[in-house]
Amino acid sequence: MDGESCIKKAYEFIFNSDFEQAIYWFEQAIAAEPENASYYHKCAVSCARSGKWAKAKQNAEMAVKLDPEHAEYQYHLQTVEAKLLQSEADLLLGAVPPKLHDAADLLNQAAALDPLSFEAFYKLGVIYVSLNLLDDAAANAREALRLDPSHSAARRLLSEVNRKKRMLRVRINARNRKRNR
Repeated sequence: MDGESCIKKAYEFIFNSDFEQAIYWFEQAIAAEPENASYYHKCAVSCARSGKWAKAKQNAEMAVKLDPEHAEYQYHLQTVEAKLLQSEADLLLGAVPPKLHDAADLLNQAAALDPLSFEAFYKLGVIYVSLNLLDDAAANAREALRLDPSHSAARRLLSEVNRKKRMLRVRINARNRKRNR
């Protein structure tokens, strides 16, 4: 079977919501035409949609290798890499005790790779509140809200940060007044 016939078969399975079979047929298209970057890209997209991030990265890297000038392939690779970094950060956040600084480093890298990642900015905001880095927390919470204005948890996060910043200013002002007496 030629590559284009395999791609048509893959799209039939996508239409029927059978993503595993779609991936299989994308892989058949790749086997038929291993130099076709678009086949790797299409397979990478389906793998990402199925949560197969390692396989998505492998196919996305191959698409970029075969066609390095194609902006869509490059962007997709970056979003897949960002998602993998977020997964690593989640593991660090789940550790006992949580490794907040290391997770923040990974999430900053993820946000740089995928500036449309609500999840990266929101989690950074939460981490920075825990580290009492309120300006950084506020900036990331605002960016998360810019990406998803109706997200209630991000709204609560920004409210919490603003409340903590106000309380801190009140404490500083009260301390300064006592010194001036």
